[in-house]
Amino acid sequence: MTTNEHAEEAADLLQELGLKEYEAKCFVGLTRVPTGTAKKLSEITDVPRTRIYDAIRVLEAQGLVEIQHSSPQQFRAVPLEEATETLREQYESRVERLRGALESVDDVDSEAKSPVQEVWTLSGQTAIATRANKLVEDATDEVVLVVGDDSVLTEELVDRLNDTAADVAIGAVSTAAQTEIQDAVPDATTFTSGLEWLRGENDPDHDVAIGRLMLVDRSSFLVSSIMPDSHSEQAIFGTGVGNGLVVVARRLIAQGLLPSRDPGQGDA
Repeated sequence: MTTNEHAEEAADLLQELGLKEYEAKCFVGLTRVPTGTAKKLSEITDVPRTRIYDAIRVLEAQGLVEIQHSSPQQFRAVPLEEATETLREQYESRVERLRGALESVDDVDSEAKSPVQEVWTLSGQTAIATRANKLVEDATDEVVLVVGDDSVLTEELVDRLNDTAADVAIGAVSTAAQTEIQDAVPDATTFTSGLEWLRGENDPDHDVAIGRLMLVDRSSFLVSSIMPDSHSEQAIFGTGVGNGLVVVARRLIAQGLLPSRDPGQGDA
């Protein structure tokens, strides 16, 4: 990527975090110079000079820019470490406020619904990773995970696997991957899954590969598929001891487990 492309990406990301277009462009522009006047900043960013001052006032109020009241005024961005920390705190604060607001919204239908036999779909790597992390965090008895794609074993998931009080068994599709997993989660029981088809390498079309198979407390099941070109991820999530998908998951995952670790043995 060129410098201009990086600058455009940074401005786009700042807008996703809540800044308006001119504010984002002004901040990115100031990170490229020690200090700048409204004229210089307008030249760097293509933001109309008349709009620079409004954008700078907003950025100053958010703690992202400092102003020297000289003639002409000089502006400079706060150090990047301070700026990113400020933006992180603002984003987290908004998320917490959103959570509080959503929790305070009254239910339209207050009738309790049974969670038995539920099957849901999820899309997007972030959403699926968040659900997987939550499943491990809430586990009380056992977590069995078969890793079909290395990308699903994120740092956050590894942290939760290491922190959980539940028994953890992790399957890999190769001996080399098993060794890496054992190093990352030393207290887990690791195994070679015997499910080489998870990677889709035997599929002549290479349409899809399984990202992860997860069974938690013998009652919750998550399986995801990853498209090789876009690397987009989709998943099916099921709950309920009698759920057909959960039963199938037990049988599949058990292919690589010792009988004593077979998550289906508890149903015998």
